[in-house]
Amino acid sequence: MSLRLSSRMLVGVSALLALPAAMAAERVQVVTSFSILGDMVENVGGEHVDVTSLVGPDGDSHVYSPRPSDARALAEADLVVFNGLLFEGWMERLIESSDYRGSLVTATDGIDKIDYQPHDHGHGHDHDHEHGHNHDHDHDHGHDHDHGHDHVHGEFDPHAWQDMTQARVYVTNIRDGLIAADEANADEYRANADRYLAEMAETDAEIRELISEIPASTSVITGHDSFGYFSNAYGIQFLSPAGLSTEVEPSGASMAELVDVINDQNVQALFHENMTNPAVIQQLSEETGLPIAGTLYADALSSEGEASTYLGMMRHNARVLHDSLAEPGHDDHAPSRDHGHGHDHDHDHDHDHDHSEHTH
Repeated sequence: MSLRLSSRMLVGVSALLALPAAMAAERVQVVTSFSILGDMVENVGGEHVDVTSLVGPDGDSHVYSPRPSDARALAEADLVVFNGLLFEGWMERLIESSDYRGSLVTATDGIDKIDYQPHDHGHGHDHDHEHGHNHDHDHDHGHDHDHGHDHVHGEFDPHAWQDMTQARVYVTNIRDGLIAADEANADEYRANADRYLAEMAETDAEIRELISEIPASTSVITGHDSFGYFSNAYGIQFLSPAGLSTEVEPSGASMAELVDVINDQNVQALFHENMTNPAVIQQLSEETGLPIAGTLYADALSSEGEASTYLGMMRHNARVLHDSLAEPGHDDHAPSRDHGHGHDHDHDHDHDHDHSEHTH
């Protein structure tokens, strides 16, 4: 009898040990192009997903070169999520070369795009933000930017996650993609997305509160031009010496022009970015005497600390800007805090894009 019980116990233990492996095998295998998207997918997918981000924390998606292992990861994936708007042109080439046939989510589908305006240092990204204008069109920029990176990005700024209103569209696109890939767990994906969208709304309110204490005329300089959507949403003017792409080193003329702007305008501080060359900002600091006020996270999460999640990254950036630039009691941003987003872009529950067009 005791032998029989022992055998049953052994069978039970073996079954328990096999359970995690079986559960892992049943998870949706998701490949994302970079770390910010990976974090979003993990929040929506929860225990039902295994996520591989090809460009990890502190990695530069602008200059990434895919490896053979990336093609293998795509071949084994159930779902691929990438930003689009030519942010990671290599990703589209990788998808084509890997002969991937699974579901595909372009995270920026349905966002309110803003035009990429070549870095006119006299105006930066101050696209009438204080008046809440929509900037999708009405700018005849063409593609002859003559900055060496128009072939990389095209006419629209791809860094839309820097505006949390647009990031909500990312989340609903990811939710719908997961449901298409794994309909059996659709209710959990919807519940996770609703929870995450609520957390995003709270974080967005925190950011607006922090930024409200920074004078609206304030300008800051970062390594590359990745904060256009942040500027559009929250009202701080960002300037950069390198434009949208980290692939291009700023010219001497561009640096000289920025020095003139710093001397002529209300530029208050310089900021490093976690994935750009610090030497450029260091040089500007030495030439102008402006302090380097901290590090901002633009295109990649941090490998550790608060900025290792998307919401933490956004809170970190707002806090660093606030602590460097705020004037207590100042509330220049208050009258236009919504910056044209007063309708709250109710994408979270009604954003029913037909993702069939992205399924091979």
